[in-house]
Amino acid sequence: MGKDNLAEDAIRLNKYMSDAGFCSRREADRLIEQGKVTIDGQKAALGDKIFWNQIIAVNGREIEREEKRILIAFHKPRGIVCTTSKNDPDNIVDYIHMDKRIYPIGRLDKDSEGLILLTNKGDIVDDILRGSNHHEKEYVVTVNKKITSDFVRKMEQGVPILDTVTRPCKIEVIGDYQFKIVITQGLNRQIRRMCEYFEYRVIRLRRVRIMNILLGNLKEGTYRGVTDKEFSELKRLLKKR
Repeated sequence: MGKDNLAEDAIRLNKYMSDAGFCSRREADRLIEQGKVTIDGQKAALGDKIFWNQIIAVNGREIEREEKRILIAFHKPRGIVCTTSKNDPDNIVDYIHMDKRIYPIGRLDKDSEGLILLTNKGDIVDDILRGSNHHEKEYVVTVNKKITSDFVRKMEQGVPILDTVTRPCKIEVIGDYQFKIVITQGLNRQIRRMCEYFEYRVIRLRRVRIMNILLGNLKEGTYRGVTDKEFSELKRLLKKR
């Protein structure tokens, strides 16, 4: 998710500091003028605007808004787009229609369905999305022709797509035309491209797990809060890398 989609959410630095309960806007301006405030490690200037996921510090100490963390698991229907842009009528934020501002963690193709996490906090977003962390995501995939052992073997070994070779993955065949796959990357339309390489076409793609968070019986188009137990385990897994 890039800043282009969040341009409308940029706010003035002094307002952020005030909303965080750190100081008044006037005091914030004074601290900025004195060079004591940084944005992502760079010295701030009066009038600067910031985005939700940037790190603001005063004298090296990070500050953030006093907001209760929101982390939800959403069963995205096919056709919904994982963007915050109001220019897209099918954007995920309007579909969920929560009274708090939330952001999708990563993406799930418009033509795909299943589990996606959304949050109002930026501190875990980068950890989950960082490809080097090898975090598992599991999908159930339906294809247009019968699955062969040769297809499975070659898929698991790694497939050349997008000028790279995919990491080894795990596949479990659950039907003549359906399999489960666990990947640790998030390349653009990765599973569809992997299948296309072997002349298979994906008919349906549903994500059922992100790390320790399961889709379970969550109905399409609905969401639930991630439990404290799930969040504790998620943090533990994030720290392992």
